[in-house]
Amino acid sequence: MEESTATTSKKAAKKAEAKRAAELAAATANVTLQDDAAAESYGARPAVFSHGAEEVDICSLNESHVDKTVIVRAWLQNSRVQSAKMGFLELRKGANWSIQGIVMASEEEPVVSRPMVKWVMGINPESFVAVEAKCYLVASAPSMLGMTLAVANKPIVNFSDDVPPAGNVVEAEKSTIPAASMLTHLDNIAMHKRSPVQQAIADIRIEVKKPFRSYLEERGFKEFEPPCLIGAASEGGGNVFRLPYFGEEAFLAQSPQFYKQFEIAGGRERVFSIGPVFRAEISNTARHMTEFTGLDLEMEVRESYTEVRDVLEGVLLHIFRGIQERCANEVATVRAVYPSEPFLLPEPGKEVRLTFAEAQKLLREEGPAEFANVRDDEDMSTPQEKALGEVVRSKYNTDFFVVDKFPETARPFYAKIDETAAPIGDGVSVTNAFDFFARNQEILSGGQRINDAVELEARIRAKGVDPESAGIKEYLAVFRSVGVPPHGGGGIGLDRVVAWYLGLPSVHLAAYYPRTPKRLSP
Repeated sequence: MEESTATTSKKAAKKAEAKRAAELAAATANVTLQDDAAAESYGARPAVFSHGAEEVDICSLNESHVDKTVIVRAWLQNSRVQSAKMGFLELRKGANWSIQGIVMASEEEPVVSRPMVKWVMGINPESFVAVEAKCYLVASAPSMLGMTLAVANKPIVNFSDDVPPAGNVVEAEKSTIPAASMLTHLDNIAMHKRSPVQQAIADIRIEVKKPFRSYLEERGFKEFEPPCLIGAASEGGGNVFRLPYFGEEAFLAQSPQFYKQFEIAGGRERVFSIGPVFRAEISNTARHMTEFTGLDLEMEVRESYTEVRDVLEGVLLHIFRGIQERCANEVATVRAVYPSEPFLLPEPGKEVRLTFAEAQKLLREEGPAEFANVRDDEDMSTPQEKALGEVVRSKYNTDFFVVDKFPETARPFYAKIDETAAPIGDGVSVTNAFDFFARNQEILSGGQRINDAVELEARIRAKGVDPESAGIKEYLAVFRSVGVPPHGGGGIGLDRVVAWYLGLPSVHLAAYYPRTPKRLSP
């Protein structure tokens, strides 16, 4: 059978490329460094630049630098040999800022020799270079990379932490470049982070933390730092990491919840924290990690718990609108790799707030048939949350909404029961507690807390927890020791906010170094 034209063309191109490489090698084979007039202008050694040359970031280069001598430091992204006398370079810095340069042999000052052209063209991709009409190799990359930048910037479709079978390569849609698994990305963490899409995600993550802090500080909140090491399982839960601590046992904090309340009891009135949270849950899903970053706040309640809900709603809307205004380029970079619909926000004054019962009713009447019998006194499952989000988006044209008045069966012991509301289902009380959703998934839980010691102890017992157990005893003692004002707050998952706003397939992409039950490195 005759070969196709395409196959023949590919072979011809490879032969031509090999011939050109051979010609380049032959042209420079007899030239040594001793004969090289440009020997001082390049090499793998400390760079020496001209006096007065200006250091410029690639992203800052513009017409004002024309005819000026500048210095750039960058990754050598690619190089292409044109002849023995000329080659093309592509230099990259930051996310996806890049420029093309030409190195051409010349006997005029500054002299560029053929050996210099050959040496520059031989620098391995992803090496770090410094250039000022000279080229110095600052940090060399290996000749064979574990993952190229082209692969690193392809969408990840396999997020399993299990090692894939040998030869199991996933082809990226409409591309001849294979897509690497998350496992391969994390095993090649430097190249993973160099990809423009991960640089953009990291920049957006910063843009979430900054307005969270500034918005709250403008409203009288003060930052504090809760401990990560604690002496008992927080909230009495079992999903905790245990570790030896000088002959005793310590735990990594599941939440700063108790410490936020201690701050209120201590007279701080309004507080917030940004820090790591640890959950020893064996959940190998796209929405769970064993370590994540929490954005938490707590505040005194003067008249109604809705004061807390409104502050939390306000800060998240402020964050989302800030991303839209200040991160348009970064969002576009992410969507070029992970396509998603624009994140829809409600118009000011038209925020969507549903009670839990209203949300379940909406699911029964307008959701998929499988949710036709959901109950008002049972917590929502993840599939229910996603289905509800679809209904809300279609009905209210928003990806961000609040579900309020959760049943007490779905809330922790410190959640304040709404004494004015009628019971639901089989006599189940509702609470002044809520969840916030983005793109069909929960990103925040919060509400009013019980501030009376007698009431709190009763709720602890009702939940089947011993009020004298380690951690709970000390927590309860704070409310017995002083009068604690009414208060409430909430906890936001930073990684989820970023991931769901961008429509990413996994929350792991939004984390700097994701931790799962099977991964503890890098």
